[in-house]
Amino acid sequence: MGEVVNVLVAVAVVVLVVRWATSGSKESSDAPSPSAVLGFRPKNVTPEMVETVHNMFPDIPRDNIRYDLLRTGNVEVTSNKLLERGFLPAPPPAYYTIYPRTAEPPAPAQAASSNNANAAAGSSKPKKSENLLTRYNLESRATGTSIGAAPEEVGGKAVWEDSPEKREAALRERKARMILAARERLLAQQAKAKEAAGASSA
Repeated sequence: MGEVVNVLVAVAVVVLVVRWATSGSKESSDAPSPSAVLGFRPKNVTPEMVETVHNMFPDIPRDNIRYDLLRTGNVEVTSNKLLERGFLPAPPPAYYTIYPRTAEPPAPAQAASSNNANAAAGSSKPKKSENLLTRYNLESRATGTSIGAAPEEVGGKAVWEDSPEKREAALRERKARMILAARERLLAQQAKAKEAAGASSA
């Protein structure tokens, strides 16, 4: 009698497990599997794989790259296809039911050029009013004092200082002297030009 009870309990457990397993597969079968939609069993594709191919071939849409990687599962094979053919076929419409369309970000070169243009436009206004004297805080030293050195002697002889701080200070001083000498030469040229213009008009 005990054996019959054990058999009945075992059969009931098996029936419950089978019903549970089949009900779970029926619920999941409502959504079509990727292999049924695409017509092949897709390989595992990571975003890094798509990005790797897209970095090599930026003009190819990411969806085309992902679709081919789903077929091949290999970045090298997809890259070789691109090198041989020059393009990758577009995925079928059913692909987008499983993998939503990815928004293409702007090309890095375009983004960089627009950022550079914006930065140039933004920084061009302050640069118009800024000159070397204000940039290097030399207004106080540019009060008509003459350096009186030949152009080749303006920078002075470079001496290797003991500490980085001293080297930086020496370099800063040489740069200041060169800027002031260039300013003097420019003022002298402008004065000569004014004298020549005044002499020719007289």
